[in-house]
Parts: sequence; C-alpha cells; structure tokens
Amino acid sequence: MGKGKFSIHFRTDKLYITHSEWASEDAYSASAGSGISKSRVAGASFKRLPFNFCAVSLQPFTHPVCTSDGTIFDLTNILPWLKKHGTNPVTGLPLKSSELIKLHFAKNDEGEMVDPVTFKVFTDNTHMVALRNTGNVFAYDTVERLNIKAKMWRDLVSDEEFSRKDIITLQDPQNIEARDLSSFKYIKDGVSTLTEEQELERRDPGRNLNKDALGSAARVLKAKEAVAAARSQRDASNPNYNPALSSSKTLASGVRTGPSPSQSLQPLKTIPYNAAKHTTGKAAASFTSTGLTPHTSSERALLTDEEYMLKPRRVKTKGYARITTSLGELNVELAPEFAPRAVWNFVQLSKKGYYNGVVFHRNIRNFMIQGGDPTGTGKGGQSIWGKNFQDEFEGPATHDVRGVVSMANKGKNTNSSQFFITYRPAKHLDRKHTIFGKVVGGLETLTRLENVEVSESDKRPLEAVEIKDITVFVDPFEEFQKRKKEKDEAEKEKEEIMRNGGTEDDKTTWTGKRIRGNGKADVGGEEEGVGRYLRATAAGFHPGEMEDEVIGEWEQEVTDEPVKKRVKAGGGFGNFDTW
Repeated sequence: MGKGKFSIHFRTDKLYITHSEWASEDAYSASAGSGISKSRVAGASFKRLPFNFCAVSLQPFTHPVCTSDGTIFDLTNILPWLKKHGTNPVTGLPLKSSELIKLHFAKNDEGEMVDPVTFKVFTDNTHMVALRNTGNVFAYDTVERLNIKAKMWRDLVSDEEFSRKDIITLQDPQNIEARDLSSFKYIKDGVSTLTEEQELERRDPGRNLNKDALGSAARVLKAKEAVAAARSQRDASNPNYNPALSSSKTLASGVRTGPSPSQSLQPLKTIPYNAAKHTTGKAAASFTSTGLTPHTSSERALLTDEEYMLKPRRVKTKGYARITTSLGELNVELAPEFAPRAVWNFVQLSKKGYYNGVVFHRNIRNFMIQGGDPTGTGKGGQSIWGKNFQDEFEGPATHDVRGVVSMANKGKNTNSSQFFITYRPAKHLDRKHTIFGKVVGGLETLTRLENVEVSESDKRPLEAVEIKDITVFVDPFEEFQKRKKEKDEAEKEKEEIMRNGGTEDDKTTWTGKRIRGNGKADVGGEEEGVGRYLRATAAGFHPGEMEDEVIGEWEQEVTDEPVKKRVKAGGGFGNFDTW
C-alpha cells in the first residue's frame, strides 16, 4: 500500500514532457516556456568567419583582396556584387573596385599560409596585418618587432617604404566581433550573393544532372531542351512575335493550362499586408509539447501597425514639429524614412507631454546643445517603449550642417529620450548617433541658445533654459495610415464596381453597344447592315411585309424525274411458298 502511494505522488518517469516542465526555467521552445520571455544572452548568435574565407561567398578564397578596414573578399565574388550594388556587403557603405587592395599570402611546402619572415602558420587566432602599398601579409608580431620598434619603415619582403597608416589589420584575436557573421549587413537584410549564372542553376534543376547516367531519360531531356531552344530562336527571329498571342493560341488549342477543378474550388489565401517573414511557431511548439493545443498549419505571424510602420523605407512622409523654449521657437523637420524608431519615439513622447518643462542640461558653444532628460542630470530619460532602442544608421544623412537633430546615447543601441542639436558640422558623430531631423526654422533662436552662459565645469547653462512645449504639426505615421486607409477604400470600391459589371465605359464596346450581365452585346432596336436580311431569312419570308426588286427568272429545262424503284409492299416473313 505504501509502495502504491509513493509511486502515485512521486513518480517522475513519464514518457512525455508535462506543462509544468515546459514552464520551468530551463525550458526552451519556439513560443512556449519561460525562457521565451527573457532576454537572450548577448552574443549567443555569434558565428565566426575563418580568416581564409571570403566575406561574401563564405567559402575559402583563391584571389584575396581586402578593403581599407581589413575585410577580406575573393575577387571573383566581390566584383559581381560591386557591379550590382556598389556597396560594401559587410558594412553597407559605398565601395568601388579601385579601392580594393590585392593581398599576397606566403605559403609553405604543405600549402599553408605562413608569415614570410618567421614562417609561422596563420590560424584563426593569429594577429594578421597587411601593408596597403604592397599587399604583403605578415603576423603583427613580426611587424611590431622588426618595423615599428626598430623604426625601420620598409617592407620586409619587397623593401618598399611604408608608413604606420599603411598597416591594415586583417584579423585581431582581441576583436573577434569584426568577423562576426551575424553582424554582416547583407546577411541581416537577407540579400542573395549569387550571380546570375548561379541563380539560373538553382532555378533549373536539370543543369545539375549527369545526363550521361540517366539512360533513356537523357534523350527525353535533350529533346525537350532542343525544342525549347528552337522555339526561343524562332521567336527571337520573328519581329512580329507577341507573347500574348502565343498564350492565346495555347488556350484556343484546348490545352488545359489552369488549375484543376478541385484546385479552382479552393479559395486562394491572400497574404495580409502586415504578414511577417517568420511563422507563429505554434505548429512546432504543439508538435513537441502536450500542454499546447495542436496546430497543423504554418501560419505567418502578423505584425502590429506599429511594427509594420517602423520598418526602414516604409514611411517616407516628412514630419514637422515646433519646439517652444524659454528663448524662442525651433521648427524641426522629421525624417522617418531611415530613422522610423527615433521619429516615432520623439513624436509619441512629444504628444504625451514628456518633454514639457524639461531643461537643456548641456550646452557647448560651437558644438551642440543637449536635452530631453526629465531629471535634468543627463543620466535619466526613458523611451516610449520603456527600454532602450537600437541605432539606425542606414540613411544618407550626416552631421554636416548646423541644426542637425540626433539621439544622444551612452553607447551602441542605448537610445532613450535624450536628443541634441548641433551648432556646426560634426562628422565624427556620424554612425555613432541616430539622425532623425533637422532645424528648418528659428535659427535665430538656435543662436540665442548657443550664446547662453554656461558653467565651465559641466557646461550646464547658468540660467535654466527649458522646453516649454513641443507641438507636432504633421505626424508622418498618421499621414501614412490615412493614405493607406484611403487606398484600401478605393481598391475596395473598385472591386465592388467590377463585381457589379464594371463602370459605364467597361459596359460599352468600341462600337457603342452595351454589354449585358451575361457578357453578350445588347442588340437594342432594329439592326442595320447585312444582319437584318439574315434575320428576316431565318424567320421566314412574307411577301406582304416587304417588296424586293425582281432581278429576273432562272430558266431551266424541265427534265423527267427518274423512275423510282418500287418497294414491295407488305412485311414479315410470308408463308414460305417459294422455299
């Protein structure tokens, strides 16, 4: 009896995962478990690129070249990319083929890449550098001992002169983030690096088949390719070739090109405009968990209106706001195209009244003025989401003029509510602070702010300069939603009109006849032309109704009709007398 009680209350040998086990601290799944709500460990997605791999093809290079920042590419892979995009695939910055530096790696008898002086084999943990003017690759220890410390600025292989600026770091074991695959821009954006030939190979599976090993099936494939080539050559040589006519012939020939009746009865699912690239994960989670309701379809996750609008290059309408300070007003133009999160944060906080009464806590003449911290210390502030948000550096805007409005931060991806306005160009702040607007009116107010007396120790204005109010005149996100709503209503109205037969122009042929609901032209009254006589003949001719001109009579000799064969009357088999 006691054994039974023990087995009931303390048994843990179940052959499935219970709901409580999924909800434990060490449970992980696609959309269930406590681990899904916690922030992921920083650097968990780190994937290191080996030193002898091309940063585009992610394969070992054969013709290595590098950029000025030390990123290594294969020449045969980077040239098609530059021809198509013209940017550095890793950073997204503009890059020309003339800026590439050809690298020269020394190898030992076993084909391993080595330092040309010490013959030390290069590994993923070797600090490697290259010289800009010669392209020779050395271990940093060699260059440091024989060139930098000895102050002998000549290439150890070619004896050419170089300077410290010509030393390019290719790999630094202390800075492995530079070779992190997850930080490459083209991988983040999901851009394909395949050439046109590689794309064709993937689209056509037959290009990768060994046709010599297919036997009789190879003859069928070759014949099919020959017919397709002859057809394309014929169409190309015909100047009057029209692809639309060829498709109409296919339909006229009776060949079924559309879906089967069973498929046509099934309504096609339209993808929502706010569908994400990833699925909800419910199918995978329910497949491995008994505590979740089973899901058999991989449905795409839906983004909220906020998540949908906060994608770069989606909302392109400019926004406008007025910052009222104790020294005057500043009119600001907001640019959400490349910094949607920063603009959304600024607009929503302004509408909320978050900045009302907040002082500018830092003012440096010939540099910038900073504010947006309700505590007034420069250490506070919170975004509209209650947490820091990421930087946005994809746009072309730079700190090149007076009046640029940017986000203040404490480092990478630490934007909150603080912002600053520049008094002069500050190019050293580019790609360090997110630019989301510029001053387009009230530059005299900006001059008064710059001339305010400040403390020499912390550059804080001696006389408090505060933001009284921020008025948003044009909210770019509301304008985007308004235009989208109008577009959706127009499309819905157009679909309704087409469902009812179309507009008046759609219901009339080019001859002026009206088309009925069944698709046939309306005859209307009495027809004109040859059709009237054809209809009269089909209905029967009545002499009293219409007179016709007499052309003449057809004279023909009357001939005797041939004698018809007499048919024996009667039927049946008779009485069999003739048998």
